[in-house]
Amino acid sequence: MAAAVRAAECGVHVGIVDDNATLGGQIWRGGSEHETTEGAAGWHERLQAAGITKLCGSRVVDQAEAGTLLAESGDDLYELRYTTLVLATGARERFLPFPGWTLPNVMGAGGLQAMVKSGLPIGSKRVVVAGTGPLLLAVAAYLRKSGAEIPVICEQASWGSLARFGGGLMNWPGKVLQGLQLRRDLAGIPFVPGSWPLAACGRERLESVTISRGGKHEEIACDYLACGFHLVPNIELPLLLGCQISGGYVQVDEWQRTTVKEIFCAGEPTSIGGVDSALVEGQLAGLAAAGRTEDARKLFGERKRARRFAGLLDRTFRLRPELRLLPSADTIVCRCEDVRYTSLDRYTSWRAAKLHTRCGMGPCQGRVCGPATKFLFHWNPDSVRPPVFPARVASLALAGSPSTREDTMNAGFS
Repeated sequence: MAAAVRAAECGVHVGIVDDNATLGGQIWRGGSEHETTEGAAGWHERLQAAGITKLCGSRVVDQAEAGTLLAESGDDLYELRYTTLVLATGARERFLPFPGWTLPNVMGAGGLQAMVKSGLPIGSKRVVVAGTGPLLLAVAAYLRKSGAEIPVICEQASWGSLARFGGGLMNWPGKVLQGLQLRRDLAGIPFVPGSWPLAACGRERLESVTISRGGKHEEIACDYLACGFHLVPNIELPLLLGCQISGGYVQVDEWQRTTVKEIFCAGEPTSIGGVDSALVEGQLAGLAAAGRTEDARKLFGERKRARRFAGLLDRTFRLRPELRLLPSADTIVCRCEDVRYTSLDRYTSWRAAKLHTRCGMGPCQGRVCGPATKFLFHWNPDSVRPPVFPARVASLALAGSPSTREDTMNAGFS
């Protein structure tokens, strides 16, 4: 949204393509809620005023040729032509396999929050929140406000790491205020660093979770386990378009330009830094894409501060090696293809495991098991093939001659 607004305000023709039904991503999830979210309403208003072409509920699945993307929207296939492209593909939660993690009601922390926002009744339900990163606290606060009972928040990072994180936050007073607000919202809920889930238990659905707490095992009865081990950047589309990846992130220059001519990238795919980092990088990319490099240069200092915060997040919530011991031999690692840990630990690469076990070949296309096996076995998923997301057979058949969207997009945003 920030990239689209700043580019459009420079007078260029801008289109924004979003795979969600409404704009705002995972932080500002559509509906009326953005009206009360700090900063969100202003960006929505600017976007409406800028006359931007919007295509929501549309998912880019392939590149027909340089400068042309193919996107599915319901039963339609669109051909999106652009001269300049800004990619803002966001991030997803990282899941780590442990016994019982595929039971119903064991969910991603952000995923559960999204479902509650969409109407899932959570009142009086017991929800254990576990994993790592600031997302856990935000989710726990939201679930509590929605009526859930939170018996414990398990954070795998140590007290020492969190203390250093707290000290580092002094450079970001706004983050300190957010932290204090979360502390008030979560008053009375046990927050346990150096703790993580060992197993989820239940017959047909989750009934309890066993956690490691202070080196001891503790079983907690619950209705839901909201679990997430920080975030993973969505780099599949940049990879498909030929963008260079470095250290797991899209490589960009000072203008947020990738290694592919006229393709820019902003937000979590370049570093996991949260909404503030995404907003400043998006603005910078939008201005640079519109040719306003001098205006973009004014944001360099703000981006530098945002990137320092991203580095602080990465150092604080780096996964501890003990988590590699969580899966048992029969724990499912690839849930799409039911591939278990014992079938994978004999292989030395993602490609070999894929060839022999079908790990990563299900509907998620390795988005869940890929980051998990990278952590567990140090593998690097090394290929992205179209379609980037599962697509209708009819769309693939029509890919050579799709119905073209009337307005050619001089600047596209996906």
